[in-house]
Amino acid sequence: MSELQGKIGIVTGGSSGIGFQIANVLAENGALVYAVSRTGSPKEGVGESAAGVIHVKGDIGNTEAMKQMVEEITEKSRGCLDFLINNAGATFKCRAESFPADQFENIMNVNVKYVFEMSKICYPHLKKASEKGRIINITSMSAHLGFSEVVPYCASKGAVLAMTRGLAVEWAQDNICVNSIAPGWFQSKMLKQVTDPAREQKILGRMPLHAYGDTRDLGAMASFLCGPSAGYITGQDFAVDGGALAYGY
Repeated sequence: MSELQGKIGIVTGGSSGIGFQIANVLAENGALVYAVSRTGSPKEGVGESAAGVIHVKGDIGNTEAMKQMVEEITEKSRGCLDFLINNAGATFKCRAESFPADQFENIMNVNVKYVFEMSKICYPHLKKASEKGRIINITSMSAHLGFSEVVPYCASKGAVLAMTRGLAVEWAQDNICVNSIAPGWFQSKMLKQVTDPAREQKILGRMPLHAYGDTRDLGAMASFLCGPSAGYITGQDFAVDGGALAYGY
């Protein structure tokens, strides 16, 4: 497949998990993908990156460093950037009444503030995209449902969903489409941080497919939203969740 041939973009949190596989699928579809992470390389055990993925070491919380990085990337494409995938995220498991203030602040910074800052930094370059610039934010089922012991995470992802809609409206006339993907349950480091065997059984029982997803499916959704067939789609949140959000009783 080569529907993204010639496209250049950025995936944050691209050293493992969801970001790693999104970057791989986008590259396999023809894009040149800069995977930004604090390690600047794939984490041990995640496998090899696809050809077309370039790992870059960077801290998304360092605005000036990110501005410089984006300028260096876009210099190679006449100032143009085709997509930004805001994937980097943080969580912490603790009951609300005992939640540490520093952990709350970190979650809000990584999941909300830095998503906004990265979008602002990339905005002038995404405006120049030949087939509309694309921003894809990674939300969560927790933007739609309440989960215990991760209330600040739920709040942050609800904010990202609202931000997605707001930016989609504000930047609609600036040649940019803004959407989000709400992953269901996928094997990841973040999942291990918040689950135990009892909770895992509840998770798998709470979806029609009763199984964890394949992170490459998230890459396929991101590839579609970055591709030529999604130029009339903006302000939407796409659940890739095994039917969890649709599951009744």
